[in-house]
Amino acid sequence: MSEVRSKRVRQADIASRAGVSVSTVSRVLTNEPGISDAIRQHIFKVASDLGYPVKQAAETMPAALALIASDSVTGGLSVFYEGIVEGLRAEAAERGMPFDIRLVREARTAPDHVREYLQTAGAEGLFLVGIDPSDELRIWLEDSGTPLVLVNGSDSRLRFDGVSPSNFFGAYAATRRLIDAGHRRILHLTGSHRQTILERIRGFEAAIASVEGGEGRLVPLTFRGSATAEAHAATIAALAEDRSFTAAFCMNDFVAVGVLEAVTEAGLRVPDDFAIVGFDDLPCALMTNPRLATMRVDRVAIGREAIGLMTTRFRKREAPARQVCHAVIPVPGGTLPPET
Repeated sequence: MSEVRSKRVRQADIASRAGVSVSTVSRVLTNEPGISDAIRQHIFKVASDLGYPVKQAAETMPAALALIASDSVTGGLSVFYEGIVEGLRAEAAERGMPFDIRLVREARTAPDHVREYLQTAGAEGLFLVGIDPSDELRIWLEDSGTPLVLVNGSDSRLRFDGVSPSNFFGAYAATRRLIDAGHRRILHLTGSHRQTILERIRGFEAAIASVEGGEGRLVPLTFRGSATAEAHAATIAALAEDRSFTAAFCMNDFVAVGVLEAVTEAGLRVPDDFAIVGFDDLPCALMTNPRLATMRVDRVAIGREAIGLMTTRFRKREAPARQVCHAVIPVPGGTLPPET
């Protein structure tokens, strides 16, 4: 290396050391497009090691727009999405991605509306946060080549990138916590058209099927009013019909609060007579007596992951779609006996 440094370093020297053609070195050093990131960074490193003066052009990141379902946010889940938005904003700022957010009703996510939102924001990429796109919107997104990341969502045909909690595995683990505590007849209070919630139902059913003598019952909720109030009423009705169920896995902590209120009013001791596990680890889980056992979702990490997926999609428009699932962590609480 000292011999090379003793004379003026040429692009041919860089090419020889890097194992590429001189024309490739020239294109990289003049920041021409069409060279992979791996080759580009390799050549910059070799050039720097040889003492060649290089200046990497600052990457110009396309802008992206996040559409968030106002139906969910204003319906009580704002605390859930606050963390996701925090992660989106922080990671976008760190990566230099121009980023904007807009609250929309799911009914106004037809292709014409989404096209208008993107144009107004001057954005190329789209985040759908808590929104499952309609078939019409999916077709338009595919045909237009619009980079899309589903945040707290997934595409059953894996046509688009997505990031979500590990809903299936999280629900499986939550239900197994109840099974491991000795419960065999378990309620699951749930209700949604969303793919993420359907995955939690499948996780619950798989856990029930994993143990001999296990029996699960779905208690459907409509969410036309307060989730807690509806869960309270549904639990009272379920216990009146069949008192042999001794535990409940709830689709979220708001629902779990309603279940806890109902079984306490029914004269059952928690967790001795009836055990409960929630999901999401929302602030309300800290406010119950006893404290809810639940499953923690790292919402900030999900937001950050979404920005990373979009950054990769901007660079590799034709790459296969990816679905990233973040593990959910069991949180102990007084609604479940101490776990080993």
